[in-house]
Amino acid sequence: MTSERIEVQRAIAAEPEEIFDVLRDPQGHVAIDGSGMLMSAEGEPATAVDDRFVMHMDRDSLRDFDLGEYDVTVIITKYDQDTEIAWTIDGNIQPPLGHVYGYRLEAIDGGTLVTSYYDWSEIHPDYRDAGIFPVIKETGLLATLGILARTVAPGKSRPGADG
Repeated sequence: MTSERIEVQRAIAAEPEEIFDVLRDPQGHVAIDGSGMLMSAEGEPATAVDDRFVMHMDRDSLRDFDLGEYDVTVIITKYDQDTEIAWTIDGNIQPPLGHVYGYRLEAIDGGTLVTSYYDWSEIHPDYRDAGIFPVIKETGLLATLGILARTVAPGKSRPGADG
C-alpha cells in the first residue's frame, strides 16, 4: 500500500463467482455501497473491459463537497472473470479524475479472500493538489466489504473465524 492507494481484505464465506456476480452488476454496486453515495444505477452487468454503466450519486453522506445529485459513468478498466474487476469514472467533472476502484478475489478454504482497493496514484494533474483524495477512506472500503459479506453469505461466519 502506498500513500496513494488503500487496500483492505476480508475473508467471505462465498465462492469467487458468487462475489464476482455482485461486483460486475450495477445494482450490486448500489446494494453493497458503504459510502452512502450510490443512490441507483442503470445498465447491464459488465462482461469485459470498456463496458460502462451509469451510477446516480449523491455525495451528501460524505459531507465534504456539496455536488447535489449527479451521475457518473463507470468504465471497466480490468475484467478477469471471478478474479479481478476494476473501474474508473467519467462524469461532469472534466477532465476525469483518474482514480480507480477494484476488487481481487482469491479462492481460500471455505470461501474467498476479497481485496478491495482504491488507487488515486494516476489522478489527473489538475487534481493532484486539490486535497480531495482519498475520496473514500479505509473505513468506507471495510464497510463495503462487510455489506458484501452480508449480501452473499448472510449468517455465515468468515472463513477461518472462530465461533
